[in-house]
Amino acid sequence: MAWAPEVVPGSGTTGPATDLDDPAAGVPGPRRREVTGPDPARAAADAPTLEVLRLLGSGPRGLTEAQADARLVRYGENTVAGRRPPGLLRRFARSARDPFTAVLLGLGLVSAAVTAWTTACVIVVLVVVSCALRATGEHRAARATAALRELVAGTASVRRREHPGGPPLADPAPREVPVDQLVPGDVIRLGPGDLVPADLRLLRASGLTVYQSALTGASAPVAKHPVDVPPDEPGADDLFARPHLCFQGSSVAAGSGTAVVYATGADTRFAGTRVRFPGTPRTRLAPPRRETAFDRSVHGISWTLIRFMLVTPALVLLADSVVRGRGLATLPFAVAVAVGLTPEMLPVIVTTTLARGSRLLAREHEVIVKRLPALHDLGAMDVLCTDKTGTLTRDQPILDCHVDPAGRADPDVLHWAALNSWWTLHLADPPVPDALDEAVLTGYEEAGAREVETAEREPDAPWTGLVALPDHPDHPDHPADHDGLAASPFDPVRRTSCAVVRRPGRPGPLSVVVKGAVDDVLDRCARVRLDGREQPLDAAARADAERLAAELAADGLRLLAVALTERPADTDPEAALDAGALTLIGFVGLRDTLADTAADALAVLADRGVAVKVLTGDLPGTAARVCRDLGLDPGEVVTAERIDALDDAELGRLAAAHTVFARCTPAHKARIVGALRAAGHTTGFLGDGVNDLPALHACDVGICPRDAVDVAREAADVVLVSKDLGAIDEAIVAGRRGTGTIAGYLRITLSCNLGNVIAMLMAGLLLPFLPMLPAQVLVQNLCFDAAQAAFVFDRPAAGTLRRPGALHPRDLLRFITGFGLLNAVADLATFTVLVLMVRHGGEVDQEAFHAGWFTENLLTQALVILLLRTGRGVAGRRASRPILIASAGLAAIGVLLPLTPVAPALGMASLPIGYYPVLAGVLALYAGALTLVRRRYDRRRAVRD
Repeated sequence: MAWAPEVVPGSGTTGPATDLDDPAAGVPGPRRREVTGPDPARAAADAPTLEVLRLLGSGPRGLTEAQADARLVRYGENTVAGRRPPGLLRRFARSARDPFTAVLLGLGLVSAAVTAWTTACVIVVLVVVSCALRATGEHRAARATAALRELVAGTASVRRREHPGGPPLADPAPREVPVDQLVPGDVIRLGPGDLVPADLRLLRASGLTVYQSALTGASAPVAKHPVDVPPDEPGADDLFARPHLCFQGSSVAAGSGTAVVYATGADTRFAGTRVRFPGTPRTRLAPPRRETAFDRSVHGISWTLIRFMLVTPALVLLADSVVRGRGLATLPFAVAVAVGLTPEMLPVIVTTTLARGSRLLAREHEVIVKRLPALHDLGAMDVLCTDKTGTLTRDQPILDCHVDPAGRADPDVLHWAALNSWWTLHLADPPVPDALDEAVLTGYEEAGAREVETAEREPDAPWTGLVALPDHPDHPDHPADHDGLAASPFDPVRRTSCAVVRRPGRPGPLSVVVKGAVDDVLDRCARVRLDGREQPLDAAARADAERLAAELAADGLRLLAVALTERPADTDPEAALDAGALTLIGFVGLRDTLADTAADALAVLADRGVAVKVLTGDLPGTAARVCRDLGLDPGEVVTAERIDALDDAELGRLAAAHTVFARCTPAHKARIVGALRAAGHTTGFLGDGVNDLPALHACDVGICPRDAVDVAREAADVVLVSKDLGAIDEAIVAGRRGTGTIAGYLRITLSCNLGNVIAMLMAGLLLPFLPMLPAQVLVQNLCFDAAQAAFVFDRPAAGTLRRPGALHPRDLLRFITGFGLLNAVADLATFTVLVLMVRHGGEVDQEAFHAGWFTENLLTQALVILLLRTGRGVAGRRASRPILIASAGLAAIGVLLPLTPVAPALGMASLPIGYYPVLAGVLALYAGALTLVRRRYDRRRAVRD
């Protein structure tokens, strides 16, 4: 919780409730209260340092243990309240709300209403199995995601004025305290690499820079330093720009500092980012998830099935009443026909397919799918929006160039820059590693190693003396071979670092090397070195240097200017910084380090038909440079100002046509993703920071790497445990396999079922008896459903993996209508044959007719399983072993069941031997027609795609 002043009744004054923290003060015990005072962030940002400490009831030496314990009870632990993960029972109940499952439950109720108890029981079993599979799969994924939190360190270096049970300490030493035990008023120390554990007000700092990319999206570290009386310029919305404030969710890039905690837990800006969504109350942790591609597909298909099921029983009852006069006697048969039309195994197939794909991804590719339908959304994804920092790049800059003020490569510039970095790192008190200095030194060593290689290979090659190695003592220009006399690390106010050195054994003037922001260094320069000669830095020369710096920055480089001067040994060397006596010698350019597998991952995504959009808070030039380095054409970079001027429809068209969007706020990212979804795209978003949360909630499927902030992992649907971005491709392939399997099941099942329903309606009008008894319909459906369980193990054709796959109700309706009519023709042909072959004394033998149609139905369904599997050219591709076994088993049951003792109980009798050759001919014609129509369908679809 945050500190908040409270009004003391009757006093008319406002003050901190710090006396309540001390149990010895004689006041009631600690209690939690609502924050009713001013915004603590604004108070900490606007008040002078001493006023903040007074209001927090703290000081430079921190709190006592008693105060800390009392405040911990009052304000609670320093944790962001997350969604409580639902248990297995709750997940099970939530799974029952699936539209597919709702359709089955509706049929089960109707079956129970007409006393078709066997049908009702079968449906209930299928629903229970489906819900159990889905609940256990998602519960397993939730546990795996929770285990990732253990990878994050959880302590902070805190000053406390007494140890537990001990006397107060005059000079308390910092000690490690669990982050969740921090309270407002605690004084903590920050060092390089530390995570900022709460919202802080800086008291002291030395060269402190902080990465705020997880909060703002900007990859460059931000300089932080204490300000006694903050200027009254930025408002509350600009808190991230305040140099004296550090926020939970950021991390220390370089330097050190001491700060006081002013906000913890749910009142930090980190927590506020995840709860303050437009249109939702502050108590919500996230907005309601939008309807995803899977949801849209499921709802469309479910309503198609519901319409069929509502119409079919009515048609059966009406036809039998008008033509045969049976009336309500045919109600059980009508319900059985509706059940026969419904793909009862659909929830089981969907859940089993997605769960199996998720398990394989977790085991073989270290990808955790937290929400099973997200696997389908991955397969349907045609646009992937991604943040840049932390996903495509790492927060590790590398050296790109070192040029003189004319833009020519100059090793002397790199030498002096490395000299500054070396002694800045080694003489600072305390040593403060800096990512930019490390990059300069690493680049210097690599350049020197290349030069040594060249010298060994080509002895006459010119030597610039970049590096001194043991094998080359004659070239003593390594930075360590200069005596460092003094150094000051990067100063956030001056925006420069300074090192004072001299050559050992060479008395005389001292060399002062300055490195820092271009404008700040140029302001301190009076001269410029060009072609080895110094000349005044007049307006024209400065304009040329600024133009060169702007060109390099536009190319995506982070620039440091390097300047040099000599001072007498008896003067203050750092006076050169304020005397305007520096000589500009050149610039060092650094660029972002690309993620190891980012380029390959982007190339594979392009091959999969997935367009990539880069949404970043960084500068346009930096974003474009990263894209070019990754092999992604950035085209025209769209900035936030242009986005703000467009409505949603215009933004959707712009987002579809452009690749890179720079200077984006979290709201911009979410709006771009939403515009793409509104334009009909299935969108994914890959992000790792708090600033990515709105976009993670707005997309169809949210993806984050393992080292994302905790709330991003919670919001994402898919977590990449490994650092390999290529795992995204494996997840997409798994999603498309699953979608192909589900689509194949739906096509085959609904085609067969629709054909059977049409044939039974026709037969019911022409025959004086029911074409199939309800029990026979149920047994046939159970056999067909059991065989279709093998679809989970099928191998979809390669064509289904090369393009986004989704369940489109219209495409499905066209498919099942065409192939269902073809199946009905085969059924009616069999019906004609049966009427002619099982007639005795002018009457059709009902039991033989039922047996013949039962056999034909199962044999045609076996053929359909083999010939209508997912993918192009499937008819000519050998099926997997489970599919072959299932088809053979289904055919065997169709042929043998009427010959077993069970047949009379089901109302079937043995068939004449002559029926089987005729049936074989009908099936051969049906298989040929099915293959021809399938190939024609595949060709048309290929042209359409």
